[in-house]
Amino acid sequence: MAAAAAATAFFPSIPTPRPRLTATVVCRPPPIFTGATDAVPPPEDEDSSDDDDDAGAAPRRSGRKDRRRAVRIAWEKLVRWSRSWRRRNRSDVLESTRKVVVLGGGSFGTAMAAHVAAKKADLEVAMLLRDDLVCRSINNTHINCKYLAEHRLPENIVATTSAADALAGADFCFHAVPVQFSSSFLESISTHVDPKLPFISLSKGLELNTLRTMSKIIPRALGNRRQPFVVLSGPSFAVELMNKLPTAMVVASKDKKLASSVQQLLASPNLRISTSSDVTGVEIAGALKNVLAIAAGIVEGMSLGNNCMAALVAQGCSEIRWLATKMGAKPTTLSGLSGSGDIMLTCFVNLSRNRTVGLRLGSGEKLDKIMSSMNQVAEGVSTAGAVIALAQKYKVKMPVLTAVARIIDNELTPNKAVMELMNLPQVEEV
Repeated sequence: MAAAAAATAFFPSIPTPRPRLTATVVCRPPPIFTGATDAVPPPEDEDSSDDDDDAGAAPRRSGRKDRRRAVRIAWEKLVRWSRSWRRRNRSDVLESTRKVVVLGGGSFGTAMAAHVAAKKADLEVAMLLRDDLVCRSINNTHINCKYLAEHRLPENIVATTSAADALAGADFCFHAVPVQFSSSFLESISTHVDPKLPFISLSKGLELNTLRTMSKIIPRALGNRRQPFVVLSGPSFAVELMNKLPTAMVVASKDKKLASSVQQLLASPNLRISTSSDVTGVEIAGALKNVLAIAAGIVEGMSLGNNCMAALVAQGCSEIRWLATKMGAKPTTLSGLSGSGDIMLTCFVNLSRNRTVGLRLGSGEKLDKIMSSMNQVAEGVSTAGAVIALAQKYKVKMPVLTAVARIIDNELTPNKAVMELMNLPQVEEV
């Protein structure tokens, strides 16, 4: 049964099998373990023969066979349930979709455009970009010369700098513009946006001056409080999505039907999509995990060891949970793909831009030099500035994430931050 449990943990959207499904699986302990006197011979009995060993071996072999059979049956039932579910939930969402638009041409926007385009050959995927050179590169060579240049893009991707052309007739819109530039960008294209066009946000972070997440930024910038909105989040690097490696993410929306439609639009053999109604939890976890990743990078850059890394990330997870639940998030969201899953990926893997910033800060580099050498945005740098304000607003103590904000503001050195954190009062774990 361990394998079945592991499968269920890896696929969080699979519900727990109903009791009736396992009623036929009975794993009784082998007779040799039914009683203490049967299991262990009395110490004084030193004349036990080989016949006793042979007699005990048969039940053990039988027990192993029973357990293996139980695991096999459980797995087969899981597979049958999966096939049945797919048959019942087939949808024409992809078939009825004629065009999607991706706002932004960074690595994740490019990867998502490629993923959707590959699902349907006659689907038009328009990428709205600012850089005319990148547009020509995509249209002429099917390669984004600036991001993921080693990957060829599907031929049904078309790039343009015209918002009117990109948005005309679109069924879905993927927003992949960095958070700090989103308001001004969306305001500039708002006249071309259909009021009923669903926006799927790929951007993670908080607007520094307003503390708004994308679910608040998009409707406000477009001047439409009812603009359909979905947030897509979870542990996912663009390059692995491009390489079609197994990935799992979550879409969250207050509109359950819309979340289901986006799930069906994106799901594929290499991309699992779960749904959620907890927009707040998904967005806050996605924003603050970038700040925590900077902290993890600092620990790595300072060579503080694995003990310190584990303690810091655990504390950071608690701080994210404290704030998110105060803001109305569900605790289960924070232990799922968009919470713990994304945190683990971003904090422990070198492909993370935010972790890289922290690594270089911990090694002694200055932030200005680090940022000028990067060709992509590390959202955690700007989001860190909003953490202190949020912590004060919701009266939540967030020492680790606040320390990162002070390091970024050049008000605290990494060494001093570590010393201060280690000398905090010894308290009960909550």
